[in-house]
Amino acid sequence: MAEESAPTLTQRGARTRERLIEATREVFEEIGFLDARVSHITARAKVAYGTFYTYFDSKEAVLRAIADRLFTDMTRPGRPPLSGASPAERVRRANRSYYEAYLRNARMMAIIEQVATFNEEFREMRSRHRAAFTGRSAHAIRRWQAEGVVDAGLDAEMAARALAAMVDHSLYLRLVHGEGDDTERFLDTLDALTVRALGLEEPQS
Repeated sequence: MAEESAPTLTQRGARTRERLIEATREVFEEIGFLDARVSHITARAKVAYGTFYTYFDSKEAVLRAIADRLFTDMTRPGRPPLSGASPAERVRRANRSYYEAYLRNARMMAIIEQVATFNEEFREMRSRHRAAFTGRSAHAIRRWQAEGVVDAGLDAEMAARALAAMVDHSLYLRLVHGEGDDTERFLDTLDALTVRALGLEEPQS
């Protein structure tokens, strides 16, 4: 879903809206969505209280704008694969790209996960993000099946969903809850589990 459309703004208006978005993200990351007030946001953005409602009708509306950008960042292809990279090497690069994107957005991901537990719109937005993530993985698995490097009998869609759930939840526990302290071992383990689940040959060290 693209960031919600806004009325045509002057350059000054666009800058003010951007300040509000940036200020909101800072406030949410510091004190959380539930405790945040519009007054906190406008104080951080250094604008009058009423200015907020010129651009957004609620803090949920500005969170939508933030979430749209976040999910665009999360689903954007990251490190381009090296020329001639094996499927296992592509898995490794994809996992690290997603880790880096999650690390940039971990605090907001925690907030969106929280809001999604009680807000249907954000639950659907989170589902669309997962679908974009798993869809790209399923496409890669089907291609590797066609090339004969992944078992053709494997359900590509279900495999992509299961592996994405493993990666996503593992990153959530590590980056939001702070579980674990050895990043390389953590990422190497995710790589190994993904590669072995798909029956790919691991790159030679």
